[in-house]
Amino acid sequence: MITKIIEEEQIQKASKYIEKGKSFAIVSHVSPDGDALGSSLALSHYLKACGKEKVFIIMPNSFPSFFKWMPGADGIINFERQEANALRRILKADVIFCLDFNAAKRVNDMSKPLLKAQGRKIMIDHHLFPDDFCKVVISHPEISSTSELIFRFICQLGTYDLLSKEMAECIYTGMMTDTGAFSYNSNHPEIYTIISELIKKGIDKDEIYRKVYQVYSEDRLNLQGYVLYKKMKVFPKAQTALISLSKEELDQFHYHAGDSEGFVNMPLSIKGVTFSAFLREDKNIIKVSLRSTGDFPCNEFAARFFHGGGHKNASGGEFTGTLEQAIALFEEGMNAFNPEIWEEKEK
Repeated sequence: MITKIIEEEQIQKASKYIEKGKSFAIVSHVSPDGDALGSSLALSHYLKACGKEKVFIIMPNSFPSFFKWMPGADGIINFERQEANALRRILKADVIFCLDFNAAKRVNDMSKPLLKAQGRKIMIDHHLFPDDFCKVVISHPEISSTSELIFRFICQLGTYDLLSKEMAECIYTGMMTDTGAFSYNSNHPEIYTIISELIKKGIDKDEIYRKVYQVYSEDRLNLQGYVLYKKMKVFPKAQTALISLSKEELDQFHYHAGDSEGFVNMPLSIKGVTFSAFLREDKNIIKVSLRSTGDFPCNEFAARFFHGGGHKNASGGEFTGTLEQAIALFEEGMNAFNPEIWEEKEK
């Protein structure tokens, strides 16, 4: 039995928008991950199953190659590469679904056309503090992933029977990747009830895991070895580990989007490490990924030092400046807000 957590008023409004809408745009955040892609693709398949022919997914930029197997991924519009087409689809849409992000700034250069667009906007997301730019805001930070919310959304619309194997594969991928293969933020029993329903639809969860986590390029594996041997710094007293990579280092290993996926989790396998950070130099910005175990709130660390946020054990942020400055700020933050000190304060 799946609890009905989405308010009925929101379900009725969304249902009416879907029924009346003829053209749909689905957008998600910059550097789309498995949950952004899984929720967007699942919803796209669902809308088409409802008889909607004009359904377009627009992402701000490219996504990792190991997600290209997902049903429908080949039809995603990349705003960076197909700006004119992306703008047309957003501005002409009757309904715009905003998935897996809580603020317009999270779609980067797409934010202006998104806010300008007259289509009715529906947010479905699981991040804290949603901005008020959508007519319907379905926000549940307590839920493991936006993909899980899409499953619940479809069920509460009373259309579970429309759920296909393709939708189920996309939903499972999003749920799996946003919980680190169900290693964090995944203790709620209903998650596994949902997984059982997805398996009934014919998904092969073991094969999905293999496609996402076990099919990499030689360059990616070489980069991982370099990270572990040369770039991981452990601070035993602070129960913390830090990995940092410059653009020059990334170029050395022919970096592609997604090649560093999962790097931030690796140090947590070290005994005594409860907080892990990964700083990666990107275009004019430093990307920050944080992971923790137990009760240490890395989302508070992200908000305090890197203008970010997220979930207690999985969050991220950004830094404008050099990689060296970002590392210095992290170490400053670690000394003021490390797991050991935080635990003592909590006592």
